[in-house]
Amino acid sequence: MKLHVGRRFCHFGILITLALVAQLTEQVQAQATLRIGHFPNITHVQALVGHHLSRQGKGWFEQRLGPDVKIEWYVYNAGPSAMEAIFAKSIDVTYVGPNPAINAYVRSRGQEIRIVAGSVNGGSALVVHKGSPLKTAADFRGKKIATPQFGNTQDVAARAWLSAGGLKITQAGGDAQVLPTANPDQLLLFKQDQIDAVWTVEPWVSRLESEADGEVLIDDRQAITTVLVARADLLATQQGLVRKLVDAHRELTDWILQNPAEAERMAREELDQEMHTKFSPELITKAWRRIVVTSDISLDSLKKFVLSAQSVGFLRGAPDISQIVANP
Repeated sequence: MKLHVGRRFCHFGILITLALVAQLTEQVQAQATLRIGHFPNITHVQALVGHHLSRQGKGWFEQRLGPDVKIEWYVYNAGPSAMEAIFAKSIDVTYVGPNPAINAYVRSRGQEIRIVAGSVNGGSALVVHKGSPLKTAADFRGKKIATPQFGNTQDVAARAWLSAGGLKITQAGGDAQVLPTANPDQLLLFKQDQIDAVWTVEPWVSRLESEADGEVLIDDRQAITTVLVARADLLATQQGLVRKLVDAHRELTDWILQNPAEAERMAREELDQEMHTKFSPELITKAWRRIVVTSDISLDSLKKFVLSAQSVGFLRGAPDISQIVANP
């Protein structure tokens, strides 16, 4: 009799356990995962702050998107890599430069991505060696300029500037060499005098100045440096989720503008984590002065990037980007 009762309790316990497992499985399956990409640059400050808060268990986006949404962060070196991840559906949204976003939009005939918000203007610059005789584009004949990645926003900007200055620039060379090089490698090559200039973003601009005796030749603080893009199919199928994300992004932008010292600290600590190094507060403060944090985006400004990309052969014809910006 005791054995019989024991079996009943055992069976009851198994049923309870199975019910709990089923409930937990259902909850996990009900939870959507939003995968966000960004780069380890000050020009991706909203992502740096958001990623930092996620690490601390105080997720900005998690709190605003709700318990049914799990946030995952992915870090890339530059825009073309992030756009390939969008095409492969490895990520859902990403902070990225305008040129890779436009190129991806045109390549996919408007089927793959939409720009849903602005992020940062400025924060990119052309750096030469201190005391360098290089002052105009024409001076760069036979010289080497490093950029973060082939086809990224700074790469296109460098090629367009050199071409506008009268130099013939091809994708493989020309009158001057534009060498796509990862940011950490740019710093080393610049120190070793193996390259003549670097067109890159913060905090690498400030690192080139403070660690490699560089000086800024061109600093355009009004140019769009970073935008927020989403997969077009995500926008079509989960518009409410994208709307919540954009609202959270805009709210975070306002918070950064109102709390610059705290945001700067969080961005620096996140960069330390992602780059496995220590960035000095002075360096990040210097870099911070070059960026303009915003959530606004202008279609007219984006059209200027189309002209630049066309001038150096990245875009053919006259692509229509009138639908690239979406307000979810």
